[in-house]
Amino acid sequence: MTYSIDGRTVSAEPRPGQCLRTFLRESGALGVKKGCDAGDCGACTVWLDGRAVHSCLMPAFRAKGCQVTTVQGLASGNALHPVQQAFLEAQAFQCGFCAAGMIMTVAALDEDQRADLPRALKGNLCRCTGYRSIADAVHGVGAIEQDVAGVACGANLPNPFSAGIVTGHARYTMDVDTADPALHGLLHLKVLRSPHAHARILRIDTAKALAIPGVVAVFTHEDVPKKLFSTATHEDHLVDPDDTLILDDVARFVGQRIAAVVADTEGAAEAGCRALEVDYEILPAVFDPLQAMAPDAPLLHPGNDGLAGGARGNVFLCLKGEVGSVAEGFAAAAVVHEETYSTSRVQHAHLETHGSIAWRDGDGRIHVRTSTQAPFITHKKLCYLFGIFPHDLHVFTERVGGGFGGKQEMLSEDLCVLATLKLGRPVKWEFTRPEEFLGATTRHQMTTRVKMGATADGTLTALEVHVVSNTGAYGGHGGETLAAALGSPLAAYRCPAKKAEGHAVYTNVIPGGGFRGYGASQTSFAIESALDDLAAKLGIDPFAIRRRNMIRPDDVIQSVWAEPSDVAFGSYGLDQCLDLVEAELASGKGDQAPEGDWAEGTGVALAVLEAGPPTEHRSGGEMRLLADGTYHLAVGSTEMGNGSVTAHRQIAAAVLGTRAEAIAIINADTDRAPYDTGTFASTGTVVAGQAVELTARALAAEILSYAARRTNTAPEDWRLTADAVESATQRISLAELCRLAAAEGHHLEAKRKAYLSPRTIGFNVQGVRLAVHRVTGEVRVLHSVHAADIGRLINPLQCRGQIEGAVAMGLGWALTEHMVHDAQGNILNAALRNYHIPAFADMPRTTVLFADTHDSIGPLGAKAQGECAINAVAPAVANALANATGVRFAHLPFTPDRIFDRLGRAAGAPS
Repeated sequence: MTYSIDGRTVSAEPRPGQCLRTFLRESGALGVKKGCDAGDCGACTVWLDGRAVHSCLMPAFRAKGCQVTTVQGLASGNALHPVQQAFLEAQAFQCGFCAAGMIMTVAALDEDQRADLPRALKGNLCRCTGYRSIADAVHGVGAIEQDVAGVACGANLPNPFSAGIVTGHARYTMDVDTADPALHGLLHLKVLRSPHAHARILRIDTAKALAIPGVVAVFTHEDVPKKLFSTATHEDHLVDPDDTLILDDVARFVGQRIAAVVADTEGAAEAGCRALEVDYEILPAVFDPLQAMAPDAPLLHPGNDGLAGGARGNVFLCLKGEVGSVAEGFAAAAVVHEETYSTSRVQHAHLETHGSIAWRDGDGRIHVRTSTQAPFITHKKLCYLFGIFPHDLHVFTERVGGGFGGKQEMLSEDLCVLATLKLGRPVKWEFTRPEEFLGATTRHQMTTRVKMGATADGTLTALEVHVVSNTGAYGGHGGETLAAALGSPLAAYRCPAKKAEGHAVYTNVIPGGGFRGYGASQTSFAIESALDDLAAKLGIDPFAIRRRNMIRPDDVIQSVWAEPSDVAFGSYGLDQCLDLVEAELASGKGDQAPEGDWAEGTGVALAVLEAGPPTEHRSGGEMRLLADGTYHLAVGSTEMGNGSVTAHRQIAAAVLGTRAEAIAIINADTDRAPYDTGTFASTGTVVAGQAVELTARALAAEILSYAARRTNTAPEDWRLTADAVESATQRISLAELCRLAAAEGHHLEAKRKAYLSPRTIGFNVQGVRLAVHRVTGEVRVLHSVHAADIGRLINPLQCRGQIEGAVAMGLGWALTEHMVHDAQGNILNAALRNYHIPAFADMPRTTVLFADTHDSIGPLGAKAQGECAINAVAPAVANALANATGVRFAHLPFTPDRIFDRLGRAAGAPS
């Protein structure tokens, strides 16, 4: 068959049943992405004779005789298509994985469709942006500014890979050329997953699988190293329980991997998985963490004696602490409020699924190209598991299509490396979208009981919190998220007596992992909801009770532990944030409530968050002056839509007095970049950015010092400009200075390291005005406003985008998202269409405001921005719902059926 793809003729025969998406990618159109293969996300959108279609739903043979256009064929020569240019100028992407499909959809819209974007974009999802920048691009609203030497910091500069993103040439994990000699003989890996929540494997018969044409090998628990580890990636591995094997003879949740099949094609590997015969001994399962804590509950990990605090059985960690005396505090209170609040288990839903490709090169080294937030920790774990010398292993990312904590996990790399070591051939494994729901990780479901006491004027006298965290079948991030849950949400308020107790509990459900907000989200929801309930009992305004009790810059930052802390106020803008949100909500802006039986209410919530985890986190930077007078920068952190590569270039450019475009950057590569713990816990700016600033300052000093030595003058006589060093009487171009140094065998370069201590603290306040239908339970957000104190804005456009994305994710968590299990532990909504992350039509336009502060700890006065914003969103929605209805909705999410049920009960309707 002959096809026309992006103006070129391709002669190929699709395989029986092959979809157009895979056919196009095999033909070299790697800009066509896979987000779901179910027609839900739109990442694979292409044109068929000018009509936008989801290529994952289109049989390839139907494209015969048609003009197929992908995002790679949209431009005309070197000139971008107007929509591509608009997306670039509005920076209408973050990770960029959705951008190709979104651009193809938008470019096919007529004027009427552009006027109704909620309908026109219903088939395209974005998990990063919150959609505001996409709407701006459609309407021709640009945002990027000129890159001017010396003023890079604070400018709305574009991502350096913008052109590649909007043209489809940016390379994500699976965007590799299979004709590359290194990938010759590429094999495909698929896994058989457990259909049972708890079972012992008695026998795996591989004969029928191995008999399938194309199947090369099958690996079971008998073929893997018997080394326990944790899939979580932290600098200090001791904070995570070593409770996991690469392949185990006991399945502890539905979806756990049982065996790996490696074959010449994905189809053969999948057929091999279906042909495996497994005999199971079904074991008793427990799904509720409270039931799992009972002495007679079935044990998931027999012999567990916990990490701390007397934990035992299915409780692998117990944390307790008290400052002051809550008993005395409650005795002194005029009013005491006590309630239990719970949050749901949700999925990260990054559009790029997990995946890795491993191969061995000519000198025997193993290379792993992967979608991870922590390549260096992954490197460490793989070396440990397989006994590989560090210099014999190379782990790297290129561009990562979203993470949100879900890729702070080693989930695909180990089996690919195992297969490559065993077979000597390259091996690729790419998760399907259902596998993300079945076999990745989730936000921890937590149930939090809050007890608060206050005097008649609203001054807190006692705060007590009890948390039960459902960590699922494996501990992973369970301990660190529990510690975070008992940390900053309690430290946010001044109170003479605080007490907390938390339990992380094993159950037979999919494991919890790192997720934006990282434990603090769950207890922020509970405490912020409880504070509004207390204010209502006292007849005090929600803003007033927060101002009365919120932490102040001369306070000790303390939750429930008396030990010294390295958390400090690098700056303080919480008061500004509250003022900004209150004024915006009072302005009358936003939409009006619909006519009819709608109740309207407003809500507010605040959040504080330390920049980075309490355990060690470190990063390094390397810079050198290049022969053409520009710079090379290497940083170990991952770019996954968090904007770190843009911010790091701007930080370096600001220090060196040059343009950001003069900084070429390499990141997230264990061969070519210095060590970095990983891009999580909001450390991309405050740790890696600090390393960049220190390195740039060291390089500037080295350049000036060398110029002084060459001219027999003092370094302070010289200054560094965009393309030269200058004194009162001389000027030497940077290119010439580099040439002179090279002639002497001297390299103008520098390397520095940064460590996460002290940890500064950021502040966020979310305000919501909403309407809820008294009969149907439908909720509409009429006005969303968010104020943040993140110090100096390195890139205001990026900062706003990060917050808008966090608000969008928070609204999804509050209103629609939750993973549903049946009584046997099966996930019932393992698809984007049934899980429902916010689409364009679901998102209000959030007003984002910033406090005017300059941090004394963070690089160039900046603080973390990507994580804390989500923590205030769900409680603000909850408080607005309570304000509108007079009913407290204490359990996420606030779906119409739940609201309908509670409102009916409140009105006295029969249950």
